[in-house]
Amino acid sequence: MIRRTMKTRISGILVTIFTLWGVFSLEAQTLYTEKGQAYPSTTQHFGKEAFAPNGHTEIRWLGNAGFFINSRGTCLMVDPMLVGFDMPLLIEAPILPEEVPALDAVLITHSDNDHFSVPTCERLSAACKAYHSTLYVDSLMKNLQLPSFGHSMKDTFHIKEIEVSLTPAYHTWQNEFGGFDRVFRREDYCGFLIRTADGLIWAPGDSRFLPEFLHLPAPDVIFFDFSDDGWHIGLDNAARIANAYPNARLLLSHWGTVDAPDMKPFNADPKELEGRIVNPKRIHVLTPGEAFVLKH
Repeated sequence: MIRRTMKTRISGILVTIFTLWGVFSLEAQTLYTEKGQAYPSTTQHFGKEAFAPNGHTEIRWLGNAGFFINSRGTCLMVDPMLVGFDMPLLIEAPILPEEVPALDAVLITHSDNDHFSVPTCERLSAACKAYHSTLYVDSLMKNLQLPSFGHSMKDTFHIKEIEVSLTPAYHTWQNEFGGFDRVFRREDYCGFLIRTADGLIWAPGDSRFLPEFLHLPAPDVIFFDFSDDGWHIGLDNAARIANAYPNARLLLSHWGTVDAPDMKPFNADPKELEGRIVNPKRIHVLTPGEAFVLKH
């Protein structure tokens, strides 16, 4: 009984140490506006050197839900919002479209303008070979004369050696608010499972929580949306997903970008993850443009 008690106490101390490490790390990498909105430290700008072939997979947060992936020389962006957003921002984009030398693809999860940034996609078109999204967003892209491809749910396609599969999403908020010229459908939104030579990346897009999110092939990296909004996964369910995949690295997404302290989708705070995530060392509060390396 004494040995068990001592073991329990030691275990508790270790849990506390690891939790405090995570708390310290999150606080150390997060700044706050006068209105209390969390945002990251100074942008790390990058250029053509980040697009060169390498021996691993390198991921850079672009701000909001946008990410750049260079997997052994195959380069793509997910939901880039680099220019032209219609609200004030808290950060600078780490790269401008005209500074991008070449992209093998852009992946777009849905039509909201903080994900499908028309100014960004149009200005990337000189460098980008292909745009991939749902069938609905593909129709919008074709109207812009972008080289686009539409996919149905659970489709799989390839970008050179990278395999990409669509995952479901539920984000039909437009039907609730009205004022749009169409009824939006579940299949107008998606996430992406991106299988590289170095591991599996999940970009869930915007979605309410779906039970399917707990039964995916275990990702090595999650673009982690933890904003506590009713049309997003929500803070509690985000933690639930994170803990269902306890080895996945969590690259924080959809936070610290848009200057909107009263809008929950843009107002997530990393310190709200304190005590919620198993193995908190895997939470990565990236500065925009900072490189995260995924190795096989």
